Amino acid sequence: MNALDIRSLKKTYTNVTKALKGVNLQVAQGDFFGLLGPNGAGKSTIIGIISSLIRKTSGSVKIFNTDIDKNFALAKSFIGITPQELNFNQFETVEDIVLNQAGFYGMRKKLARERLDELLEKLRLEDRRKEVSRNLSGGMKRRLMIARALVHKPKLLLLDEPTAGVDIEIRHSIWSFLKELNSLGTTIILTTHNLEEVEILCRNIGIINSGHLIEDTSLRTLLSQLDSESYILDLEDEVTDAQIADFPELKAIDKHQIEININKKEKSLNSLFVKLSDKGIGIRSMRNKNNRLEKLFLDLISTS
Repeated sequence: MNALDIRSLKKTYTNVTKALKGVNLQVAQGDFFGLLGPNGAGKSTIIGIISSLIRKTSGSVKIFNTDIDKNFALAKSFIGITPQELNFNQFETVEDIVLNQAGFYGMRKKLARERLDELLEKLRLEDRRKEVSRNLSGGMKRRLMIARALVHKPKLLLLDEPTAGVDIEIRHSIWSFLKELNSLGTTIILTTHNLEEVEILCRNIGIINSGHLIEDTSLRTLLSQLDSESYILDLEDEVTDAQIADFPELKAIDKHQIEININKKEKSLNSLFVKLSDKGIGIRSMRNKNNRLEKLFLDLISTS
């Protein structure tokens, strides 16, 4: 069963702007799916239609096989959403915000409080439960949004820029939580401009531009389209110009770092590492110079 099944979805606004031009998109149950696109591409319109904030012009949307036009109350019960903008009452406490959301879904008080305790502990908000939300840091507010969206245990979680404006530590803690949540069966659809976030979290992605879905594939398949990749190698010992003179694909950054560009059709990293080892060059660590998805994303957008 698909968690989300969109067929021929169109949205035309009153000013004749066509935001969606016949989008077809299926997201499998249990997937971690990245929905990408530049500003104004149609991502927010899709999320808005799924969550009932925007009325579609035509087409169909099913959530766990429930058509939003035929039984929206049931379809909506499957969804949790964290919008990009903070939209809770800034004068309510953390626990009241989450408990009030539980009330909207008809949860019994005992069950709602048990769920509250569980989420606040996992999202590291337990010591802030009585705090007025306006006093929270930006990272805490983001985590509160996620707790509120999850209180009724939705089967599908929609995340719109969930880590926007948070520091590195909080970002990684949110990523870890989302990975665990997905591993337990929750389907997650992520929209973000942070392509590193997509590479770390998502298995499949869709790219939308000017109202058209221009790519719908697995992350692995998309990344395989890269002909070459650049890496930064951190070395165990200092390297000399003589040691790398026979490697035109290498460039010394300093005595402990070299940059390497590999054409994947011609060479493999393993064979190069063997040759480097023969020259007495030991590698301590390696990282991509650039985000791999970013180049592919820009190329797809520019040619669509």
